[in-house]
Amino acid sequence: MAAASFRWILQLHKDVPRAARFYSEGLDFTVHVCTLRWAELQSGPLKLGLMQSPNDHVMQKGHSSLLSFTVTDINQTMTKLMALGGELDGPIKYEIHGKVAAMRCLDGHILGLYEPA
Repeated sequence: MAAASFRWILQLHKDVPRAARFYSEGLDFTVHVCTLRWAELQSGPLKLGLMQSPNDHVMQKGHSSLLSFTVTDINQTMTKLMALGGELDGPIKYEIHGKVAAMRCLDGHILGLYEPA
């Protein structure tokens, strides 16, 4: 019998097409499927499922999932994400190993951004 294999991470969103656009245009995810209620995106081996929230109780200002990404240019990535509705969640930290930032994106989800030194 085969071991279990990772399928995807699932996030709930009010507006699935808007969330898919956020990840696609802001972080260069590939969109495989996008409907009003469901989207499947991919970045390398990571698969992200976006599902329409069954009610209006998705996270707004609390912490939900946290996805962390290594980026080549943290400033350029933040600019793209802010243009798509993201908000910087605290200052950029300049650590000895590189730059680190947190972005609050749609429906309260948090993205960690890391630019190696």
